[in-house]
Amino acid sequence: MNRICTLANDKVCDQLIALLNSIEIILGSNTPVCIYPFDEHLEQIKTEIASRPNVFIYEDTASIQQWDEFMAAAAPERLNRKKFRLYGAHRRFCTFDGPFERFIYLDADTLVMNSLDAVFDKLNDFDFVVYDFQFKDPTKAYNINSPKLLQVFEQHRIDSEIFCSGFYASKQGMFDRATRNWLLEQLRSGDSEILYSGAGEQPLLNYMVMKTRIPSYNFAWSLLDSEKTGCSVTSPHFQNRDNILYDKGNRLTYIHYIGVQPDVIQRVCAGENIEFPYRDLFLHYRYHREPEKRPIFREPPKSYTEVARANFLQRVLRKLRINDG
Repeated sequence: MNRICTLANDKVCDQLIALLNSIEIILGSNTPVCIYPFDEHLEQIKTEIASRPNVFIYEDTASIQQWDEFMAAAAPERLNRKKFRLYGAHRRFCTFDGPFERFIYLDADTLVMNSLDAVFDKLNDFDFVVYDFQFKDPTKAYNINSPKLLQVFEQHRIDSEIFCSGFYASKQGMFDRATRNWLLEQLRSGDSEILYSGAGEQPLLNYMVMKTRIPSYNFAWSLLDSEKTGCSVTSPHFQNRDNILYDKGNRLTYIHYIGVQPDVIQRVCAGENIEFPYRDLFLHYRYHREPEKRPIFREPPKSYTEVARANFLQRVLRKLRINDG
């Protein structure tokens, strides 16, 4: 049976509901889903999953604390809630503690589009499985200007092994205490300089997997071009057939709404007409259980790009006020 993990708080409750509904539709209503707490704000989520007996919140406080401590040692600046919106993103690392021996982790802003059996099957031969094209842009994992980078990882590994942390399959127990301590020692010995932007959770997870040489597999790297599909809403060419996306005739495994900010989703679900890629698809899954609540837009649409730009300027001004204060 598929076992799914995700990470959420009330800020992304709308995305989480859409994800859970996609899991229910595509994988089945009995699919176990473990939600890892991004932070302590979970009241809306608890209300939502009360009607979903297959879904539960991870409550192993010792596991959560040890990964908080790991992140504090590896990149303490990333835990600053005033500066970083993704201050709790590292808690996806709790997936390696349990409760599932084998699992697939999906970000809350994803939708399942297909069976995940092929992904789970790869765990018979590999310990870490992904499906994305992040290897084409290593700058989102590593500081490619660091002269130390090629001392740590060979160029062919940088070209082929980098992945997005929004979707991965793996196994329980991959990073025990001894391994975590060794990784921190390596970072303190100079490896930290190769990580992108002070080591958010994505650069750090890439480093953890690559440094320990965990056997890994990426469908996007390994499949024939005629078989592989994209996974990001930044790709405009996907075709929607009965609320399933296809890439040149191939059914997507999942779609990642990467870059669509949670506050935009909240505003759209509240009835504000803001456009974003594959919006109708998202709304279909978000309101699958309650179609009568799906928003009806009465105002002219706003460009997502313009809204995102305004939000960015607001964040910059907020950070300037924080720094001045």
